Amino acid sequence: MLSDNAEQSPKLWGGRFSRPTDALVDELNASIGFDQRFARHDIAGSIAHSRMLARQQIISDADQTEIERGLRQVWDEIQAGTHEFRLSDEDIHLSVEGRLREVIGEPAGRLHTARSRNDQVATDFRMWTREALVMLAAGVIDTTDALLEIGDRYQDAIMPGYTHLQRAQPVLLRHHMLAYGEMLLRDLDRLRETFRRTNVSPLGAGALAGVTYPVDRNFTAELLGFDGICDNSLDAVSDRDFVIDTLAACSQISMHLSRLAEELVIWSTPEFGFIELDDAFATGSSIMPQKKNPDVAELIRGKTGRVYGHLIAMLTVNKGLPLTYNKDLQEDKEGVFDTVDTLGMILRVLPPMLKSTTFKPEIMERAAGGGFALATDIADYLVTQGMPFRDAHEVVGAVVGYCDREGKDFPDLTPEEWQQFSPVLAEGRPPLTPRDAVQARNVAGGTGDTVVESARSEFDGKLGKMREWVSRSTDKIGTLDDLLGAG
Repeated sequence: MLSDNAEQSPKLWGGRFSRPTDALVDELNASIGFDQRFARHDIAGSIAHSRMLARQQIISDADQTEIERGLRQVWDEIQAGTHEFRLSDEDIHLSVEGRLREVIGEPAGRLHTARSRNDQVATDFRMWTREALVMLAAGVIDTTDALLEIGDRYQDAIMPGYTHLQRAQPVLLRHHMLAYGEMLLRDLDRLRETFRRTNVSPLGAGALAGVTYPVDRNFTAELLGFDGICDNSLDAVSDRDFVIDTLAACSQISMHLSRLAEELVIWSTPEFGFIELDDAFATGSSIMPQKKNPDVAELIRGKTGRVYGHLIAMLTVNKGLPLTYNKDLQEDKEGVFDTVDTLGMILRVLPPMLKSTTFKPEIMERAAGGGFALATDIADYLVTQGMPFRDAHEVVGAVVGYCDREGKDFPDLTPEEWQQFSPVLAEGRPPLTPRDAVQARNVAGGTGDTVVESARSEFDGKLGKMREWVSRSTDKIGTLDDLLGAG
């Protein structure tokens, strides 16, 4: 709970000032209302920092022991919900340090040696963000698994492929699901690269120019599970590229999920009738008893704009900032918190929604053969019989026009009718079913059943590597739990 009791919490930086800050300034300036999320990371970072200070003989072992004991107590209080977050503390760093001083007294004043809030918040934020990236990656993998499960359940199902939302050519539903799998695999790669760039430690950069103490930055980086340190102190405290990278990766994931959601909305309409959403993932109408609305899919689609907005906001915050730290950067957190919360929820609800959706192969295959979707296959057949493709294209176009006028489709035509356009079509048998069209496309990347089966197997291997990365990264960032565990 957030308290506005300033009397109990004098400013830890107040020595320079002769008058207290205005209450409205405190309200505008404070980030404690939202950066409480960093409590775990802030305390773990402080424990690592204190261990480094003692190891480098910058503070005594006795002081370090007291500091670590006190920090663990503060963490226990936060977990128990008894810690008072006060508006006058401004942020989580001063909140923790202020309570630490109340718990252990004078040794608490040595914790901030060789450290600034600038490198402290950057360190906390990177630790929080890397955990968010791994959490989101796990959700993307779960969603991908759900898509693969649909493809495996309906291995032989054929549906129309579309361009311009017009029926184009038949494809396997499995092939369609793998297309979304490829999108999400790229998203996983973006999350992995963002994690790599995020997982370097700014701690030890100080306010901006480094510190005058003989700190060991690599030691604290190792304790906190970082892969290395930021090489430039100015960049270390002012860089928020990792935040923008995270928001950009989340925006692309949201965009891909929005495309999928749009198709679920369309497919669930009576006009398409390709799927039926499970009752647990649909809603009804307050006035029309017959309605079954795809609200979950629509919300996934709608929330994409919210995620985009946070990316644009963060780019705008950063666009005019001189080196190094500026208070504008306090605006770097709420947007990414909301983005991760929003996308995290979507990635939890979407996999069970997909797995519970019923597809209707007969309706899909019937649609795949309608609308002259086999026109290209017939043209290709004429080419195999020696006709130039441009001529074949013209011939089949004329057939389509004839069928359209006569209210017929290709299978309805008699040999005499085919003869009007080409003897080849009267004498032979062009592909006239969606399954013929699918089977004809057993080329790399195509929708033929043989190559799709091969693609499915290869995809498993690529996804497996991403699973391994998530597992390794989870172990790496688990070092915080070690620091916060029983001493």
